[in-house]
Amino acid sequence: MAARHHRRRTTAAAFAAVAVLATMGASAGCDAVGKAIDCVQTADAIADSVTDLQQAVESAANDPSQADASLDSIESNLDKIGDKTDDVDLNKAVDHVREAVGNVRDALKNGDTTPDVGPVTDAAGELTKVCTSS
Repeated sequence: MAARHHRRRTTAAAFAAVAVLATMGASAGCDAVGKAIDCVQTADAIADSVTDLQQAVESAANDPSQADASLDSIESNLDKIGDKTDDVDLNKAVDHVREAVGNVRDALKNGDTTPDVGPVTDAAGELTKVCTSS
């Protein structure tokens, strides 16, 4: 239920960003619009991966590899955003998510079967806000 609510909120933010960008498309150019849409889509994919991570951590005792797969997915999507921008705020948000993911990964490697994924969720939310306000 929470994942569905989060996905609706992210989708609504994505549509709002597209609407704003479409109205400014003539002055900003297609490249800026395309980058912003890519950012929102990737942030949405990261949000989905964060939801997967939360579920994987809840069932880590049964299959610890699920958490690693979710962390890998988040990092892969971060690489996609980071490679496409020189926006300072966006790069800062990407760094925050990357740091939070690293902390969860370290906790798992150190035997913590229930690491706190709250900072990953918060950082992903920050990233979504940056993408939709650009």
